Amino acid sequence: MALYPSISASQQADAASSATTSPIKHVIVIVGENRTFDHVFGAYTPRHGQSVSNLLSKGIITQDGQPGPNFSVAAQYTADADNPKRFEMSPSGKKRYTVLPAPNTGFVATAPSDTSPPPFATLAAAQTAESAALFPQDIVHLTTGASGLPQQVPDTRFGANTFNLPNGPYQISRVGPDYDQYMNSPVHRFYQNWQQSDCNVSQATYDNPSGCRMDLFAWVETSVGAGTNGKTKPANFTDQTTGEGSTALGYYNVNSGDMPYFTELARKYTISDNYHQPVMGGTGANSIMIGTADALYYTDGNGNATTPPSDQIENPRPQAGTNNWYTQDGYSGGTYSNCSDPKQPGVGAIRHYLGTLPYHPDPNCAANTYYLLNNYNPGYNGDGTVNTSSAFTIPPSPVRTIADSLLAKNISWKYYGEGWKTFVSTPSTSVYCNICNPFLYETAIMTNPAIVSAHLQDTTDLYSDIAAGTLPAVSFVKPGGLLDGHPESSKFGLYEAFVHKIISAVQSKPALWASTAILITTDEGGGYYDSGYIQPVDFFGDGPRIPMIVVSQYSRGGRVVHQYSDHASIVKFIDRNWSLSPITSRSRDNLPNPVQLAGNPYVPVNSPAIGDLFDSFQFDRDRDDHRKDDDHGKDGGFGWSPF
Repeated sequence: MALYPSISASQQADAASSATTSPIKHVIVIVGENRTFDHVFGAYTPRHGQSVSNLLSKGIITQDGQPGPNFSVAAQYTADADNPKRFEMSPSGKKRYTVLPAPNTGFVATAPSDTSPPPFATLAAAQTAESAALFPQDIVHLTTGASGLPQQVPDTRFGANTFNLPNGPYQISRVGPDYDQYMNSPVHRFYQNWQQSDCNVSQATYDNPSGCRMDLFAWVETSVGAGTNGKTKPANFTDQTTGEGSTALGYYNVNSGDMPYFTELARKYTISDNYHQPVMGGTGANSIMIGTADALYYTDGNGNATTPPSDQIENPRPQAGTNNWYTQDGYSGGTYSNCSDPKQPGVGAIRHYLGTLPYHPDPNCAANTYYLLNNYNPGYNGDGTVNTSSAFTIPPSPVRTIADSLLAKNISWKYYGEGWKTFVSTPSTSVYCNICNPFLYETAIMTNPAIVSAHLQDTTDLYSDIAAGTLPAVSFVKPGGLLDGHPESSKFGLYEAFVHKIISAVQSKPALWASTAILITTDEGGGYYDSGYIQPVDFFGDGPRIPMIVVSQYSRGGRVVHQYSDHASIVKFIDRNWSLSPITSRSRDNLPNPVQLAGNPYVPVNSPAIGDLFDSFQFDRDRDDHRKDDDHGKDGGFGWSPF
């Protein structure tokens, strides 16, 4: 007879998941869409004794959203980039705008509709769509906020300011629309974001040693916008032709009542004012980094790097006779670059710039490999079949993810994506974000039906797991397209409401809340302006700062942390907390934690360096200190509204 009883597989998994280096036994990563730090927290004032780097602290704006004494620091410029032989990251011939181009309505809905929301025309339709993801009192905000204007015209909701915006960041809610409005979405693509950042070592300062001046946002919006798809430049071109204007310079003001729930969390827990999107550009590549801490590349479908079709290769060189109208770029155009070859379009400018930095970051580009830089569909459908629905699909990927590391150590994890069940059965009707799921690209995950069934689930399953006490050690949570906060198709208050319900559910379970950390961020900055320092880590980024709020009994105090971090920091936190090795030899979780100087805590002196988020917690404090004023979500969501 055995001396000890046998241990079941589930018991072994529970033991592995509980073996952590901190009191955190559960981490929940919630990812919204497309907002920079200054766009959200640009007017935030921290608790006494804390400091923050934002528009207000730099004197760019005043507390009431007016231009501040240092407003000119954020001034925007036009430029000349008319050489068809090269892409210019920091073009010459810059001239300061007198006033900004008028913001544009883009494709914001003119009126509510139940057939093409958002917003919905009736509360009943909104309730049918989202009753599981929101508290009842928040659903009404899915029916409000249409523009009342035609699409792709100057956004006259800004009133007299529409054509007379001062040259710098402007408060969205002060000049016309309030926080409960659907607003246009600026360009957020790879080469555009590098160019908007205007990085040049000749512009370097002590506070900004990378020399990224962030002063070409409006010009890139109006000169090329979201891409050309290889088409010729339209006739009679104006600063409104791309349908954006100066959308990128808008920000919200917490002092005017914007962002109420996230402001409450910031004042109670911890935020970072030095957390960054890991890749210049948009959702796809940045969401992938959350799972891989690396970039994906074009393959032959069997894991071997090969050359994509010519019309899928990026070419940001201006077309002949144009000022910055890219040759091949766009959602149905280029999205790959062979960044190992400086002669490839666009590549040379970025690699030359990296080479001029004093620490010479490795571009991290394998030879003859075309990396995904923007958004293409994942290689797999939700049912595990290969995705053949579009030519603009990245083939099945062999790149290892954090899921493989967790599986190898028998540590529990799930990716909860809102709309997963309908995505599997009827994807055309689903709010699910397929490009946001880093595991949907990977062959090792998607060709194993048992893994898919156990680990890729819906947000309704998240609430079931919280209620049943079966939440995994690591959870990734993604709202659907109506609630993710993406400009134009969602509102940031809806993302706040989505997050609020999850936090309330966790806090209603005291034992779970006692050992859980909730990390709230966005996938990327959405093309909005940000005034923070950017540390180039490799060819792909970093990009501008984005929000990061850390909610835990061990993150209490209304603290602002300054350690440099990006989405690879989430992976590094998981690595350290569960004693895992880096995902691969080239993934960013190999980078060291930053060494910071007291005089300038934002710039690592050991670049490239990425933090692991442990500085967001105070694990040496007694847990009762953290618990004494928690309400455990007893309000049930009532008494607060994001709008």
